[in-house]
Amino acid sequence: MLSGKNYTGMKNKPTILISNDDGIGAEGIKALAKEIKKFANVIVAAPHTQQSAVGHSITMSSPIRVKEVLMFRDFYGYAVEGTPADSVKLAVHTLLKDRKIDLLISGINQGANTAINTIYSGTVSAATEGTILGVPSIAVSLTSYTYTDFGNAAKFAARIAKVILHKGLPKGTLLNVNVPAVKKIKGVKITKQGKSSWDDTYDIRIDPGNRKYYWLTGSMHKIDKTMDYDVKAVDEGFISVTPIHYDLTDYNMYEEMQNWKI
Repeated sequence: MLSGKNYTGMKNKPTILISNDDGIGAEGIKALAKEIKKFANVIVAAPHTQQSAVGHSITMSSPIRVKEVLMFRDFYGYAVEGTPADSVKLAVHTLLKDRKIDLLISGINQGANTAINTIYSGTVSAATEGTILGVPSIAVSLTSYTYTDFGNAAKFAARIAKVILHKGLPKGTLLNVNVPAVKKIKGVKITKQGKSSWDDTYDIRIDPGNRKYYWLTGSMHKIDKTMDYDVKAVDEGFISVTPIHYDLTDYNMYEEMQNWKI
């Protein structure tokens, strides 16, 4: 299914699929692709438009169209008219069905994907879809919507990608990486997903037709106090790396409910 525009299948190099939720035109995915291309065959399949906070939604009742677009210089990627999960699913099952994908990296996202926000994230969902499909996967986010220096995040993504290519990941587990938006990183912390959550508020606004509408805003309500958790680690200037999985079973409750006799 590949046109061959930029895929040469370099021998002895891993093949890495890159996706995101900010869209194929985002600067973060371009920075990531350029860095990973230094040591791997790179193929990009990403949403054609911004798809932040769509979670793990997939397209079922409308067609999905794909076109190859120039991302930079002579490098092309697949722009998918769908969600992050669509992009990964379509790439693995169809666009790259004859290729072995050694690793999937989703990112580099702008804005943190920490704590409870992780469940809304299209970036994390792209990596989750890769994991479901049996591909070792990493989600990478730069924790700012305005900071545009992706250098630290791209270099760390390459570094941890090489580790995962060597060590692998357990079945069903992916890594959620959040990089602080600072020039000097203090280090790396292996963290847990925090319990902090977004304190949602809706601004009531009026459009030019004098009609009322609502705009989601708010701020993060931070309750995680130690660097065992992703939010706090990032706030202190550390890269957080959180192993997560898509098994939502509450095993303690499962055991307790055996005695409910329902």
